[in-house]
Amino acid sequence: MPAVNVPDWTVLPRTVAALPGAEDRAVVSVTTAPQGYEGEGFPVRRAFAGVDARQLDPFIHLDQMGEVEYAPGEPKGTPWHPHRGFETVTYMIDGVMDHQDSHGGGGSITDGDTQWMTAGSGLLHIEAPPEWLVTQGGVFHGLQLWVNLPKAAKWLPPHYQDLRSSEVGLGTSPDAGALIRVIAGEVDGIRGPGSTHTPMAMVHATVTPGAELVLPWRTDFNALVYVMSGNGYVGSERRPLRTGQLAVLGHGETVTVGADRAQESRHEALEVVVLGGQPIREPIAWMGPFVMNTRAEVLQAYEDFSKGRLGTIPTVPHSEVQGEIR
Repeated sequence: MPAVNVPDWTVLPRTVAALPGAEDRAVVSVTTAPQGYEGEGFPVRRAFAGVDARQLDPFIHLDQMGEVEYAPGEPKGTPWHPHRGFETVTYMIDGVMDHQDSHGGGGSITDGDTQWMTAGSGLLHIEAPPEWLVTQGGVFHGLQLWVNLPKAAKWLPPHYQDLRSSEVGLGTSPDAGALIRVIAGEVDGIRGPGSTHTPMAMVHATVTPGAELVLPWRTDFNALVYVMSGNGYVGSERRPLRTGQLAVLGHGETVTVGADRAQESRHEALEVVVLGGQPIREPIAWMGPFVMNTRAEVLQAYEDFSKGRLGTIPTVPHSEVQGEIR
């Protein structure tokens, strides 16, 4: 799993060891992500399926895209589609993904890069593999997270952040048995490059077999742990957790994640993403590509899209832009 790495983890900043008496977050629930297809047909795991939205707030949706190795001609993406009212965070672990939007944002990400798109008042965008990758095939693996925007920020102008892997905040556990990559927010003094409208943290951690990671975690944040690959446990009660499973954690000061000594043959370590944010606690009206506060606002978004108010793509007839795609 490429992402961003360093040859010697011992040279990185260490997270503090858990203080005696610190409240570790207990497991509230563990769910297994169903598998499906998105866009033009690439495989995904729906990490948040079946979880109460109140436990996810401020997050809305999380897809693990891939992991799949395409033959020549097989790589797929999404067609042009609209968004309004939230942010999309696309984190590429392995492979290449191009982005373009009607507000002028765009770029290419690979191996630990992130595209952070604030849809705000609305825009059109497309995510697709580059033509050379379609021609030759290759590995495709990443995450896409949807982060809600508070009512006051839903009408902000769209904005795009191109976050390079070299900017990711790096650290390790006290015994250097786990590597943490902070993409957004701050964890024990290690800060990620993502600028957020909603206070939050996003961490990709690699935990070596038999190692344990204890992350200090803001008490006003919720806490979610999703396993991209591997076998391990979460919480001081050592609740088993494996590939494609999401743990929702309760209140506390730390998040504990450990890796089993024996891992699956394709992956050498436990790979998890840890998410936390300050709940917005506002009504949510969500339909397809729009996340608003009321049904009337969602219907208005569809009307605005149908009338071309969310932007236009000169080379693509408006009738070919899809409104139902996520």
